[in-house]
Amino acid sequence: MATLHDVVFDCRHPASLARFWALALDGYDVAPYDDEELTRLRTLGVHDSEDDPSVLVGAPGRTPRLFFNRVPEPKTVKNRVHLDVRHPDRDAEVARLVAAGATEVGRHEDWVVMTDPEGNEFCVFPA
Repeated sequence: MATLHDVVFDCRHPASLARFWALALDGYDVAPYDDEELTRLRTLGVHDSEDDPSVLVGAPGRTPRLFFNRVPEPKTVKNRVHLDVRHPDRDAEVARLVAAGATEVGRHEDWVVMTDPEGNEFCVFPA
């Protein structure tokens, strides 16, 4: 039986979307760039981590990890899969995420539908 390992987002700019999700999720950070990874990127012609075509966000000892991969085409339709997050103060968390670049799309009795800076839908629930 399989276990969930990574969630992968196709996106326009992996570095900035990775920073948003690292800020959004408790304990998650953009993976650090060690010398080996920087050398690997240089062999691909990438000389600045801001232009990295695939950025990892994770939390020590936790899964899933999140990968953000650059794709050439724009997002054109509603997501078929989305993330749900929880916070004890749902409305304060919605305000924090809006300040970080998210957009509030709609409110329901228990949850708020939002989009990240590239338009990927997610929901915020109370804890």
